[in-house]
Amino acid sequence: MKLRGRRSAALTGLLAAALAAGALADQPATAAAPVTADTGATVVQETRIDARTLDLKINSPSLGATGMVRVLLPQGWDSQPNRTWPQVWLMHGCCEPADYKSWTQFTDVEELTANVPAMIVMPTDGPAGMFSAWWNFGLSSKPDWETFHVTEVRQILERGYRAGTQRAIAGISIGGFGAMHYAFRHPGMFTTAASYSGVLDTMGIGVPAIIKAILIREGFFNYLLLWGSELLAPDRWRSHNPTANLEKLRGTALYVSSGNGQAGPFDPGTSNEGGDFLLEPNAQAATQSFVNRAQQLGIPVTANFYGPGTHSWPYWQRELHRSWSFLTARLGI
Repeated sequence: MKLRGRRSAALTGLLAAALAAGALADQPATAAAPVTADTGATVVQETRIDARTLDLKINSPSLGATGMVRVLLPQGWDSQPNRTWPQVWLMHGCCEPADYKSWTQFTDVEELTANVPAMIVMPTDGPAGMFSAWWNFGLSSKPDWETFHVTEVRQILERGYRAGTQRAIAGISIGGFGAMHYAFRHPGMFTTAASYSGVLDTMGIGVPAIIKAILIREGFFNYLLLWGSELLAPDRWRSHNPTANLEKLRGTALYVSSGNGQAGPFDPGTSNEGGDFLLEPNAQAATQSFVNRAQQLGIPVTANFYGPGTHSWPYWQRELHRSWSFLTARLGI
């Protein structure tokens, strides 16, 4: 009876502790120091998922809606309130049901960065925002994903959450395009940019058709709303093309990689004669076009064309690991 009483008391104590811990997780709270971006964007909900994971819901005038961003906080973020932290941005690809949660759901980024003194920033780009302000036949720029990311999210983190001004950026698939797109359109904002299976030549052979197909698949049936027609408005398309704007990336540390679409080590049971017929081979061709142009201009690019591998997360996780030291080398960590 005495042992049973001790056990009951212990269980009661554990239950109380668990309930207390649960009360701290997944609870919305007002930001300790509310801040506003230049556009008027503000945080309307702050949710601390666990010790490191912070989700922010931002009321974005640029989107005309709210947008989410997940941040992995570094150890010491709570205990060192006067310190700022460099940033590593990770951009998801198109059509991801997990959206801004993709990196934490499909990779081991939490374990990889557990002891890294940097903030890991993972914003939403919607189902297929294309990291751009949409043209809309000149009538509106909404949704303006570019301003949401590089102005609103960045300023909110740097003004209210102690993010520093040293930044690196990487992305997968369309997010790889997004990483290079932001790096060339905002020179100096990111010290390093990495693309894993990214579409880096948006005017390459077959690439406009793929972009249009992605938009249609996600319900944007009038794909002209994005950048118009590549045939009638080539200058507008070119203004969003990393390969056509490589000179603006001079001085930025660049890493690119892709597979060839054939079955690789993370594709058990897939025929080596089949593989990924469309997305990864086209990503490789677009990435190769980017590398070729960089070589012509004398701009250094670290490239890893690793052969067999499909357009899928296991390969991107491996590339995150392979490029991590490169990605963070200029952040002083």
